Formats: sequence, structure tokens, C-alpha cells
Amino acid sequence: MDEHTPHIHATVIPIVMGERRKASQEKQDGKKKYRKKSTDTTRLCADDVLTRDKMIAYHNSYSAVMKKYGLQRGERGSEARHVTTAQYYRNIQREKKEIEIEVRQLQQEKQEAQMQLVQAKRDIQIDKLKGKASHAITNVAESFGALFENNKFKALEQENRQLYQEVSIRDESIEKLQAKIQEQQNQHHRQMLAIQGTHIAEQNERNKEISILKKWIDKACKWFPLFADVFRIEKLCQSVGFTPEQTERLLTLKPLEYSGTLYSEEYNRKINVTQVSARIVVEPINRKSFILQINEQGISKWFIEQLEKFRKVMKQPIQSQKKSEGVKL
Repeated sequence: MDEHTPHIHATVIPIVMGERRKASQEKQDGKKKYRKKSTDTTRLCADDVLTRDKMIAYHNSYSAVMKKYGLQRGERGSEARHVTTAQYYRNIQREKKEIEIEVRQLQQEKQEAQMQLVQAKRDIQIDKLKGKASHAITNVAESFGALFENNKFKALEQENRQLYQEVSIRDESIEKLQAKIQEQQNQHHRQMLAIQGTHIAEQNERNKEISILKKWIDKACKWFPLFADVFRIEKLCQSVGFTPEQTERLLTLKPLEYSGTLYSEEYNRKINVTQVSARIVVEPINRKSFILQINEQGISKWFIEQLEKFRKVMKQPIQSQKKSEGVKL
């Protein structure tokens, strides 16, 4: 009942016995056959159970059994489509707003009917006072009879009764609408709780998967030391200024011709370069880490040389952790 159209889910395990339907045809075609199980052995085979004709028969037989409960079979060949959860909630909110508008209109009509009822009572009272005045002037019996035979008085009494009936009907309609709104709010609350529960369950499942993946990564780092250093060298490439695509190429240990800006976190400096060769190599001594090279020099040493050249040109010492400045070499 969690969608616009009520439906049922059935889980079927297609366990069958006997030779496959295609076995005899394959024998006639002369195809090579592998050793197979005995025909008396049970096996899983959706081809024998979940065919199109049998699926239709399942629907028909289930519909026939459930017909006495008022369940109607779905129309075959229907172009109807499932309503998404988001659209379902939007429809609920729209219906709720429409009901609220209708309730406000009914309340307004109720107020107008009550005002008309009060005015009708006043008119009746005025007519009664007029009748009393006329009774004082003319004959009591004639005036009293004439008053009750007056068409206006009878019309007012009839209108009064109609107004009472309309007010009663509208009160009943308002109560039904309010009950419907409350039921929709309760249903929406239950559905939101169900969605939250599903989300929490999915989040817990994802956390389990992340925990398992982390354990495998830790094992991989333990078994392959270079694998652990990949994360460090990847972060270094990105901090220097290489794009993700360029970083992926460098991680394949292939050289990269680069023009642009290189940044050193150690000296907090940017250097504009043209056609330099960048490459990642394995540390030659213990072979447990990677080195990022620029023009076949470690990047730290390369930055020092470039900043020394800049210092000689500018005749000022290198100062680490100062405001970032661009250097053109």
C-alpha cells in the first residue's frame, strides 16, 4: 500500500526436476554436451517456471482466488505507470492544500449561513412585533389568523429551516474533511518514519561496506608498501597544481609535459613554468615510496634551485611561509 496502486511482491524459487527443454534439441543439432546431473536431481531453472505464459497464469489464478475479497486483476496491456515516491508525496501535499482550501470555503459559507440565519430571525421578530401592533389596532383573532397566513412569514420559516439544514450539512462536511486531513497527516508521518528507517538501514549497510573496504585497504598497504604511498603521492601531485587527469597519468609512471603554475607548500610560493617534464619514479634504495620529479630532479630540490635563481635575480633571501607570490622563470 506504499504506492498509488496497491500491489503485492512474490518471491519465487524455481526448483524443478527433469531434463532441460532444450536438451533434446541440442542433441539433434549435434552440439557438444558436458556431463550433467541426473534428471532426478532438483535444480534451479527459471526457464521452466517463470515463462511469460506461466506468469500470466499465476496472475489469473491468484485473481480468481482473491475475487471473493474484492481484488481485481490488473488490466493486461495497460499503459499505466508506477507513481514515484516523490510524486506520491507531492500529490498528497496538493490534495491536502485543496482540502484545506475547501474547508476554509465551507467555513466561510457556514459563517454566511449563520449570518443569514440571524437576519432571518430578526425579520421574523420584526414581523411578530408588527403583528402585535396590528393586533392592538385591529381585531385580535383576524390579525392573528392573517399573520400566520401571511406568505412572507411562511417563506421566512421555510428559509430558516433550510438554513439550519445547510449549516448542519456543512458542519458534517467540515468534520469529515478534518478527519481526512488528520488521517493523511498520520499516514504521511508513518511513511516518513518508514523512509527514515530504510535510510538508517542503508546507511548502516554502507558503513559496514566502508569498514570492510578499509580493512582490505589496510591489508593491501601492509602487503604492498608502494600501495600505501600512492595516496600520499596523489595528494602531493594535486597540491602542486596538477589536474586529476594529469595526476592519473603521472601515477602510471609515464612522463608528463607541463606548462602552467607549480606550487610549493613548503615555501608557499608559486612558479610559472613552460614545457617542464614531470614524472613519478620509485625511490631507488628501499623501493617503498614514490618520488615526484621535475626535469629529473626531486620536486623539493627543484623548487630550491628555482628559488635560488630567483633570489640571485632579486638579491633577497628566501623566506618560508610568506604571502604567496608568483614567480616567472
